[in-house]
Amino acid sequence: MANFNTIEEFPLLGLGGLFHPTYFPSISHFVAMAQGNSITFEIEDNFQKQTNRNRTYIYSPNGIQLLNIPVKHSAERHQKTKNVKIETDFDWQKQHFKSLEAAYRSSPFFEYFEDDIRPLFEKKHTFLLDLNFETIAFISKSLRMKLDYNNTQEYFHEIDSKKIIDFRNLANGKKEDSKFESYTQVFGEKHGFLNNLSVLDLLFNEGKYALDYLKKQKIIIK
Repeated sequence: MANFNTIEEFPLLGLGGLFHPTYFPSISHFVAMAQGNSITFEIEDNFQKQTNRNRTYIYSPNGIQLLNIPVKHSAERHQKTKNVKIETDFDWQKQHFKSLEAAYRSSPFFEYFEDDIRPLFEKKHTFLLDLNFETIAFISKSLRMKLDYNNTQEYFHEIDSKKIIDFRNLANGKKEDSKFESYTQVFGEKHGFLNNLSVLDLLFNEGKYALDYLKKQKIIIK
């Protein structure tokens, strides 16, 4: 992979990025997507547990909160992410939406986007990947960010860093090195600024200014 330190160098190269489509992606995902030349989504990977493929993090009244989508267990040793089905035995959607309400009802822009985001928690999705793409489409539309992308046709362990930058590690769910500029968060006075949550946190707090924020941030590329 290319040895760049910040996203500042990324758009100047005219390169695109390779991403895993995750559930309401992190701010780092959208920083890279907003500043890139093109977007390619990896859909031929094997599903990995405890990653952001089926989880996201928000700012709750008690601090950081994990929202996790339950998935059906498979007998396959290596199941492709695109074949992973969502577990529907209990109403995780209702729980997630209530958590978003508790976290962001008093934010400046939650009510503005509420009617558009609610249907995502009312529609019954079969496959995780379909839901993830719908959350990405919702965010992009809300940001007024043009979303043109390609999907992979096969899986590559390594890619040509002269043509595309590999951002698939952003889905790992582990602590990242990127530190973003602080913005006003609902419970910031209580718990301080929480870095790199779901981009929903930025959207509900910054609204129409969120895309400008994303275009100004720096991201660490490993």
